[in-house]
Amino acid sequence: MPYLEFIYLIKNSAGIITDSGGITEEATVLKVPCITLRNTTERPETVTMGSNILAGTKPENMIEYIKDMVNGKWKKGGIPELWDGKTAERIIEKISNDIKYN
Repeated sequence: MPYLEFIYLIKNSAGIITDSGGITEEATVLKVPCITLRNTTERPETVTMGSNILAGTKPENMIEYIKDMVNGKWKKGGIPELWDGKTAERIIEKISNDIKYN
């Protein structure tokens, strides 16, 4: 599925169930509830700050989380500080400053 169409689906979802680390990032930015069927994640900020919850690898662990999702009792997630879409600008600024002073 093309990326923009996939993002549209995420943005317009009541929630997401996934085992993907990458999708948890999109869910966090779009503030969509996300249940991740894993015990760990490379994106811990999606759990600590975002809209993601790690449910483990047993499908039965999802039941209570799905109930919360459907009943609007999901945690209020935020977007991590530097997830503002300006990473490229910061990289260019850093490279430019390093070139000027070296």
